[in-house]
Amino acid sequence: MTTSTTTKSVPFHVPSIGEEAIRAVTETLESGWITTGPKTRCFEEAFARFIGVRHALAVSSCTAALHLSLDAARLSEGAEVLVPTLTFAATAEVVAYFKAKPVLVDVDPLHFNLSLEDARRKITPKTRAIIPVHFGGHPCLMDSILDLAATSGLTVIEDAAHAIPAKYRGQNIGTLSPMTAFSFYATKTLTTGEGGMVTTNDDSLANRVSLMRLHGMSRDAWKRYTAEGTWRYEITEAGYKYNLTDPQAALGLVQLSNCEEMWRRRVEIAQKYDSALMSLEAYGSPQVAQDVQHAWHLYVVLVEPFALRIHRDQVIEELRQRGIGTSVHFIPLHLHPYYQRTWGYRLGEFPVAEDYFDRCISLPIYPSMTDEDINHVIEALQDISIKFRR
Repeated sequence: MTTSTTTKSVPFHVPSIGEEAIRAVTETLESGWITTGPKTRCFEEAFARFIGVRHALAVSSCTAALHLSLDAARLSEGAEVLVPTLTFAATAEVVAYFKAKPVLVDVDPLHFNLSLEDARRKITPKTRAIIPVHFGGHPCLMDSILDLAATSGLTVIEDAAHAIPAKYRGQNIGTLSPMTAFSFYATKTLTTGEGGMVTTNDDSLANRVSLMRLHGMSRDAWKRYTAEGTWRYEITEAGYKYNLTDPQAALGLVQLSNCEEMWRRRVEIAQKYDSALMSLEAYGSPQVAQDVQHAWHLYVVLVEPFALRIHRDQVIEELRQRGIGTSVHFIPLHLHPYYQRTWGYRLGEFPVAEDYFDRCISLPIYPSMTDEDINHVIEALQDISIKFRR
């Protein structure tokens, strides 16, 4: 077994939580309002301004945001929803909540977003919606997706878990479709620990999401514990418990104020990786379209089997031995037991996603990475490329 060449450690991710954020959360805790309240409302308003939409509705996770969006789209039992196989479990499992079918779609070989060609082939009379995922933070071809949806009568719900602050042809992700779901999970470009947001310009969709995220209770039911509220409320639907809390919102407000600065550092890190990898045949680096702004939630390299005589799994182990944390995004959904057992998906049905999965490694990319950290990762990749050159 190879021994480590250094004692330096670079974890896969470190959240950017500074003194300002800690102070904001502490002040909120000291205020006595520790569930959904005025701070959450401020976060929603600030996020809506930042994205440029009429409504931003804070929820407990991106999974909740996707679930509520499908509910607002009135997805019914037996319907079908197009979902890329290369995504996290949440994107497809929310479809199953309705006893509907997640119809998995292969990805394109350049940016690994949903394949329009494969999606078009899989539309049936039962198809009701399509959920494009902005993989890694690179926006999907939204014009083409929206055109396909319009001609086929589909609702578009964007999974933007990776896409703050991404842009497509100058427009912020979150402004393009009827509904967009964002994630504020611990590893995301903007974090509240756990949390999510639905954005929309449609008043009726916003009202439905707002109603269903807190037990189907009448609007502004959270105010019943304030001086302007009342103890009386009405339950008009069987809703869910998907609300965000004020301490989370306090953290989110600080994160939002630093979002552009954190993104700029991610861009710098990506550029340093790009420059270094240009001279290494062993790894393919991410490709970025000219008409988008990449959020750089992930920086994924592909191990090139023609240049390296070890598999991706062994490269990950070599990096680990050198103190470098990595991850794999994602194991395609069709390879998991649930999707094979329940929906009959099999190995070999999605060749682009399968080839990608066999070769992909997500490298560390987060704002607090130092240039020394970045160089350590680069030097390790260089060392592995030489040591295991084919």
